[in-house]
Order: sequence, then C-alpha cells, then structure tokens
Amino acid sequence: MADSSYQPEVLNILSFLRMKNRKSSIQLTSSLESMDMNPECFVSPRCAKKYKSKQLAARIMEAHQNVATMPLVEAKLRFIQAWQSLPEFGLTYYLVRFKGSKKDDILGVSYNRLIRIDATTGIPITTWRFTNIKQWNVNWEIRQVMIEFDQNFQVAFTCLSADCKIVHEYIGGYIFLSTRSKDQNETLDEDLFHKLTGGQD
Repeated sequence: MADSSYQPEVLNILSFLRMKNRKSSIQLTSSLESMDMNPECFVSPRCAKKYKSKQLAARIMEAHQNVATMPLVEAKLRFIQAWQSLPEFGLTYYLVRFKGSKKDDILGVSYNRLIRIDATTGIPITTWRFTNIKQWNVNWEIRQVMIEFDQNFQVAFTCLSADCKIVHEYIGGYIFLSTRSKDQNETLDEDLFHKLTGGQD
C-alpha cells in the first residue's frame, strides 16, 4: 500500500469497530426499562420520525456505553473523527442561480471542490475540482461569480442566500490553503492571501 494515508485510515476504522462493542446488549435492555429518557431530545426530528422511541433509546444507550469509560479528551477526539468521516463534512451550502438556468440550485463549497446540487432532490449534479480552475472573477455590479476551468469551460452564478463576496472568499481561501505546504515553519504569504480572497467592491 503506497498511499501514506492508508495506515491512519486502517487505525481509524479499527477504533470505530472497537466502539461498536456489542457485549453490553444484555445490560442495555435492563437499563432501558429503568431509565426515563426522551430520545427526541437527542436526535433530529427527521430521525425521530424514522425510528421508534425504543429503538432510538437503545442506540443512544449503546453509543453512550461505548464512550462512557473513555477519558474526556479521547471521547472528544473520537467524536471529532466520527464527525469528520461524515460524507458532507466541511461543505458550506449556498442557494445560487446559474447563468442560463430558470431554477435555483445549491452550491456546495468544500476544501477541494465545488458541487452543484439540485435544490429539490438534494442530488449532486456536477462536481468541479479546484485543481481544474484556471481563474475566477466576480462582476461586482451584477453580483455574479464566473469560474473558468480547463478546456475553456465556464460557469457563472448569482448568489441568492449570501453575498457573492463570501463565496469568492471561500474559493480563494481554500485555494490559498491548498498552495501551502505541510511544513509548519512556512511563513504566511499575506499578499497572495489578500490577492486570492480580497475583492474590489
């Protein structure tokens, strides 16, 4: 396995599998009946509709027992790792209208890509990687962001849920972060940062 992230990924998966320890299920059923718990306080309304209260309570108690014996810092670290492994981690969403389109779409901005998502179904339509961006411009008069990719492919959109300057700053900030090396001693190139994130109002 030549990929340097292989070993840490294996360790993360093994730690998650250890958290799914099922040997405490006998204690779980007896403690569920004696505990007065409202599972709807712990989950989203969508999840509360999907499962019965007893099922939710059992899953909550199981998750609690998996982390109850951990030190606080380790439990927080496991929570952060589980959160970062979610498929939509790190995405920021904006309601936009693409040029030539009659309907609104959602634009997801991540650290390495832009995702066009259908607003009615939530299904991703197209993904554009930042590595394929040649340049991007903002027309401050009509508040429109135009992005040019390799092979002279262009997209333009108007932000409906936020100022276009915010999307412009996100794109520039993520591209700036991707140019930095992993070396902590590298000095910050403030001019490049302001060039990528700043705009002319």
